[in-house]
Amino acid sequence: MIFPRIQFATLLIATAAASMPALAQSTPELASKPGAVVTTPHVRAELVAHAPDGVTPGAPVWVGLQIAHQPEWHTYWKNAGDSGLPTEMTWTLPAGVSTGEIAWPAPKKIPVGSLANYGYENTVLLPVPLEVSTLYKPPVALGGTPAMDIQLKASWLVCRKECIPEEGTFTLALPLQGSTALHKAEFDTALAARPQPLARPGAVEVDGHSLKVRLEGLPAAAQGKTLEFFPETPEVIRTAAVSGKDWTQSWQGDTWTATMPLADQRSASPTVMPVVVTLPEADRQAGQPIAWRAEAPVSGAWPAAAAPRAAEVSPALQAALAANAANAGAAKAAELPAPSSTTFMAALLGALLGGLLLNLMPCVFPILAIKVLGFARQAGNASAHRKAGLAYTGGVMLSFLALGGGMLALRAAGAGLGWGFQLQSPGVVAALAALFTLIGLNLAGVFEFGRAAPSSVCSAQARHPLANDFLSGVLAVVIASPCSAPFMGASLGFAIGLPAAQALLLFVALGFGLALPYLVAGFVPAVAYLLPKPGPWMGTLRRLLAFPMFATVAWLVWVLGQQSGIDGAGTLLALLVCMAAVVWALTLRGRTRLVIAGVLIAFTAVLTAAIGRNVLQVVEPAKLASAATKDGAGQRWQPWSAERVAQLSDAGRPVFIDFTAAWCVTCQYNKKSTLSDEQVLADFDAKKVAMLRADWTRRDPAITAALTALGRSGVPVYVLQAPGKPPVVLTEILGKDEVRAAIAAL
Repeated sequence: MIFPRIQFATLLIATAAASMPALAQSTPELASKPGAVVTTPHVRAELVAHAPDGVTPGAPVWVGLQIAHQPEWHTYWKNAGDSGLPTEMTWTLPAGVSTGEIAWPAPKKIPVGSLANYGYENTVLLPVPLEVSTLYKPPVALGGTPAMDIQLKASWLVCRKECIPEEGTFTLALPLQGSTALHKAEFDTALAARPQPLARPGAVEVDGHSLKVRLEGLPAAAQGKTLEFFPETPEVIRTAAVSGKDWTQSWQGDTWTATMPLADQRSASPTVMPVVVTLPEADRQAGQPIAWRAEAPVSGAWPAAAAPRAAEVSPALQAALAANAANAGAAKAAELPAPSSTTFMAALLGALLGGLLLNLMPCVFPILAIKVLGFARQAGNASAHRKAGLAYTGGVMLSFLALGGGMLALRAAGAGLGWGFQLQSPGVVAALAALFTLIGLNLAGVFEFGRAAPSSVCSAQARHPLANDFLSGVLAVVIASPCSAPFMGASLGFAIGLPAAQALLLFVALGFGLALPYLVAGFVPAVAYLLPKPGPWMGTLRRLLAFPMFATVAWLVWVLGQQSGIDGAGTLLALLVCMAAVVWALTLRGRTRLVIAGVLIAFTAVLTAAIGRNVLQVVEPAKLASAATKDGAGQRWQPWSAERVAQLSDAGRPVFIDFTAAWCVTCQYNKKSTLSDEQVLADFDAKKVAMLRADWTRRDPAITAALTALGRSGVPVYVLQAPGKPPVVLTEILGKDEVRAAIAAL
């Protein structure tokens, strides 16, 4: 029997079952267990409360998140400035209790290179008022002090040179009776730092590419001082401009006026601007107001706003924005206008071409070879060709929809995932290795499906032949997902920022491109005439096709070795040998079959229980020496990190980043050819280019965020960046001439 295709059903069900734990584990881990305090390597966050008169309707009750930062780290104000994101809070409270807005303390300006952020260092408390109505029903205390249960889920972005998105779940039992004044001093300090409202609104005038601000009625403590200015509307002014012709301020009595430049990439044109001014830190006095706020009407015509250019933001800041967008779902970097129809059509065309070129990727060859064999079996049957082509196309497109929908849903839930994410799970890699081992054994003639499966399953093959073609389309998508073809990377990265319906259309176009050659072959009779007639050659070809399958198994075992170490790879090989022995035993006849198969199955079960965990373990890779700064004599490739990129950029060195993964065949080809070429390496050395490698073999949220910031969702991605210049993203199929030309242009 020539490779019975109905066996795809049983094998793919097993593969899908193995994939489910990986999907379940892809959601982000909370930074805390429920409690009042969360401690991370960068902050200590605590849920605190202040109820001086107890918890009763109408009484002042405050709760808040107090964040103590490690030295040099900071979090953000409601307007984060040039980068970053504000802290977000979601409360769970009893019926009859509600929260007001965060009473944001006045921030400070935090320079970051040529940019500036607005945020907090050291320790800050973000107070929130609780409103207790008469509808609140206090709980009945059974032997103890009655208390109100408060739960908070908060997320914050904490940054130094690199940025880390963090979150935590907090719970607090707030006593209802008596005074809760444990944190009175902290709340007094935070509320004193809250901007005080001015009696008059002031005014803002747009004058060309400058903004003129006038605030009236400022108190004597502020008059004559050099004030800091903070607009609550983001991305309106150039935040880093502080002096000289770009920024001026002056006083006339209690009226303060200032002129400042508009942002080059302005994203808002408000009619009313809430603004805050603060005293310099040297002029502040304990217990006295330090900041004032006004809601100023805007006059004048705003100039046309330019579209944001993400490439002008440093990779470290791009990674921070994208990482927090994935975890908080509200990144400013994602607040872009809807794409034009022309842009979307170009992305659709790119996805179609990318899917078409996937057929030329090495990881798809084994399945295409099997499809050609099946096509040859039906030579002369035009109707069967058409039905098989449609069924295969349906399997491919529905699988792309399912894979794309799952990836988009998990990213929306906060998981940092990208194209090929399922192969970041050792369990999925092991399941695929087992699947391809079985396929290879079948092609080699070790077993026939009809001798190892019930007769009812075998008869289903004859009744439902189209199901086999459909399932072969599913399998094609499973093994094609690690590959990224030209045009495909940009389209998939573009899809991440689109509404779900448009994003899924891109996945449909990608699937249609992958299935198109076989679909055309089914509907164009001339293709059938090019194939040889069925004959003995098909048995030889069938056995020959077993070797690409075994080569795929060898590759998958190597991938697993990158994730689970040498013990994991060795365990998988041992279990694959046991599985092959069990399959062989099931082909025997009589009582011999039962005895030998039973012994082998029992031995395999014991071996799995004893060492099977080695396959699923994740071993951290050996870290390269980070102290080495010279690439030639020591290790040429250094491990990537956003912090390392920032350090090299500050030192004036250009950087080449290889976003790669062990399971990406295209990555390995580029690595062994172009990136190992002596002329290319000599050009890198001549320009003193630092070479960084971002290994995405295991799930890594920081790398996922960096890829998202570059508009990509899979590997390979190659980036060349000189200090002060936008990054240059090279093509997926990396050519020597392309790399050398990019280096020469530095």
